[in-house]
Amino acid sequence: LLNFLLWLCMSKQKSDQTPDDVEIPVEKKEFMDEFFAQIEEIRTSIDKIDENIGEIKRLYSVILSAPTSDQKTQDELEAVTNEIKKLANNARNKLKSIEQILASNTEERVSADIRIKKSQHAILAKRFVEVMTKYNEAQVEFRDKSKGRIQRQLEITGKTTTDEELEEMLDGGNAAVFTAGIMDSGISKQALSEIEARHKDIMRLESSIKELHDMFVDIAMLVENQGSIIERIESNMDQSVGFVERAVADTKKAAKFQQEARRPKLVIQPGFSRSGWKTSWPTS
Repeated sequence: LLNFLLWLCMSKQKSDQTPDDVEIPVEKKEFMDEFFAQIEEIRTSIDKIDENIGEIKRLYSVILSAPTSDQKTQDELEAVTNEIKKLANNARNKLKSIEQILASNTEERVSADIRIKKSQHAILAKRFVEVMTKYNEAQVEFRDKSKGRIQRQLEITGKTTTDEELEEMLDGGNAAVFTAGIMDSGISKQALSEIEARHKDIMRLESSIKELHDMFVDIAMLVENQGSIIERIESNMDQSVGFVERAVADTKKAAKFQQEARRPKLVIQPGFSRSGWKTSWPTS
């Protein structure tokens, strides 16, 4: 259905342009097979990232609900995080590769296959940014909740800190230095252990966020540059869906009309029968 709607989009664009504006060569299916294989691989990577985000959220919840850090859960979290990083790099690299190929096209006239490639590339780039934004939001939420747990543990010991003060303590990046600043508050060993665990969680998280930052910005800028393409695709897709719906409705009406036309009809005409009218059956 997606390919059919995409074809309708391309057809509409062709009909809106004059022959001097665009060249639509007849292309064989095999010519696009390699490209669509790449597109499918990128789409699969993005879908897998989306699935892994659900698992990441589950593990975040387990970590936040536990009083102390569980190594098994941490190992699972690290494995899923690395998988997301691997999939994201794969999707980003392939999107960048397609972008470079499209940018190297120097033809004055844009062929149908180039328009299809640009459209598919723009749609997937936007989808990639949406999924990575979802991942980043989950990370930020986990960081905020971890920081909140630290703040509550400090409040229990009678040591109150503002958000700015806590951020300064966390920005140090060294767990020993971080805990040394609160050792004199009479904090219990259990509370100190939880604070250290939350601090380590935050440090690991921030390392992951930094690793993905450049990739995220890279693709986000790509989508921003293609904003007009994406808007046009969405508009054409909406119009194409409406066209398909109207076409289906018109087809049903035509079929019904054809069935009714085939039925024999009693034709009543003025005549000289005893009743003043004569009847006959049409031959066609």
